[in-house]
Amino acid sequence: MNLFADIHGVVLDALNAMTEAGELPSGLDYTNVTVEPPRDPAHGDMATNAAMVLAKPARAKPRDIAEKLAARLGGDARINSAEVAGPGFINLRLDSAAWQGVVKAVLSAPEAYGRSEMGQGTRVNVEFVSANPTGPMHVGHTRGAVFGDALASLLDFAGYDVTREYYINDGGAQVDVLARSAYERYREANGLEPAIAEGLYPGDYLIPVGEALKEKYGDSLLDKPEEEWLAEIREFATEKMMEMIRADLASLNVKMDVYSSEKALYGSGRIEAAIGRLRSAGLIYEGVLEPPKGKLPDDWEAREQTLFRSTDHGDDQDRAVMKSDGSWTYFAPDIAYHWDKIDRGFDQLIDVFGADHGGYVKRMNAAVKALSNGRVPLDVKLIQLVKLFKNGEPFKMSKRAGTFVTLRDVVEQAGRDVTRFHMLTRKNDAPLDFDFAKVLEQSKDNPVWYVQYASARVHSVMKRAAEMGVDVSDTALAGADLSALDHPAEMELVRKLAEYPRLIEAAASAHEPHRVAFYLYDLAGALHSLWNRGNDETALRFIQEGDAKATATKIALLRAVGVVISSGLAILGVTPAKEMR
Repeated sequence: MNLFADIHGVVLDALNAMTEAGELPSGLDYTNVTVEPPRDPAHGDMATNAAMVLAKPARAKPRDIAEKLAARLGGDARINSAEVAGPGFINLRLDSAAWQGVVKAVLSAPEAYGRSEMGQGTRVNVEFVSANPTGPMHVGHTRGAVFGDALASLLDFAGYDVTREYYINDGGAQVDVLARSAYERYREANGLEPAIAEGLYPGDYLIPVGEALKEKYGDSLLDKPEEEWLAEIREFATEKMMEMIRADLASLNVKMDVYSSEKALYGSGRIEAAIGRLRSAGLIYEGVLEPPKGKLPDDWEAREQTLFRSTDHGDDQDRAVMKSDGSWTYFAPDIAYHWDKIDRGFDQLIDVFGADHGGYVKRMNAAVKALSNGRVPLDVKLIQLVKLFKNGEPFKMSKRAGTFVTLRDVVEQAGRDVTRFHMLTRKNDAPLDFDFAKVLEQSKDNPVWYVQYASARVHSVMKRAAEMGVDVSDTALAGADLSALDHPAEMELVRKLAEYPRLIEAAASAHEPHRVAFYLYDLAGALHSLWNRGNDETALRFIQEGDAKATATKIALLRAVGVVISSGLAILGVTPAKEMR
């Protein structure tokens, strides 16, 4: 059930009836007709802009349309009043039974409430994390991992067919650096002093890799030249790093459906095929790029390269896909990788990049538009930096990675659920402060604690009601006398529950899972507010001593809140609390 969608349907039916009656011309487009909460709750429960958006195409005054539409809307049993306001908005006040039906709907199908068919099975590929396989993931990857995983869950909940994918960047020079770094740890495992030269990876995390290399090769590689061991150690070390990365992701309960390898594209013909597709469309040419703006790098020179005409698809400049020496640029395999996604039949692509990849967005969008003839949209979500604090001061932890704080460090310090929830308390493109003291404190200012406290309260009262002999099964509670839920504080909570399906669709459409975290905080606030009022007004307490019927009514509302909190937390990948420690 989606009460907002139901009333939206009532509005559309009324508009169709007006068309049949000759009060509106036929063929009007209702796409922009909305039913939303009014900005000022004092104006009503819902508001529609129908008269405003249809006035121009109908060649009528918005208020004239609004008055006729309001008269029809007032005839629906769920609508107590429809009042025209301002130039033509219509404010609606719903009958209490319409709101109370929301509680019954939640309890009648707890697993389904809030789910949407909006996606209609559209196949979406969400590529996220995709960290270089050169070490453990750092705190920045943590935010990207949580965001991507929560977004995938949100889209799934909204009716999309979602694939989570990790692109292993194992085809560049960084994996050669990894191999050389691992070789030094291999030498160390054989009793020699490692030569961790500048440019190599100094982290202790490579010590076990060196020991594993010794176990496999003994000392047989010590006297061999680099060209004889580089490729083999590169493959060995990359796989060990991916095992570490998979374990890091598992600590956040992130599971990928697909791991794709950049290295596998080389020699497969996929890069050539993708560039060939662009060439056949007249988008590949030989030319010289304009010099970069500002001070020229010392090594820059005007040279002819193979270029992609990305400016034809919205980029600021054309981009090189092949260097003057005939080797591919970094961009070429990325083009081939996205062509592979399109070829696999995905209808939408979402890439989650770190903020430092902002300059890559336009060229990647241009490539996908060109490869799919504009059929497959690409949405690149940039993840801003995370700053670590403790009690307001910059926090430094042990850096076993050598240069950065790891994902595993953060999870071990704060816990998986706290980490995941807090990473979603800001929009992805806004910087995030992660204060270890604040994310663990028990106060309203800590969103994760505030929501989990609400969840724990639900479980506590449900347990107590069951001990009183109240049947707290969803079936029984759905049949409770919900008409008794008529206090303004109770109705506020019911209205908040009614917003959930609408919130899910809006968040999924915008690709913004943080909206779910914000909603849960507001829902928890409404529950805590009602709880606190019950301290002074016994009629608002969830347990009505000596009155099992009244208790069942109150518990039905409480259980519905618990269902929605659990549903929202599941999207965020957080386990709802049953008790607080």
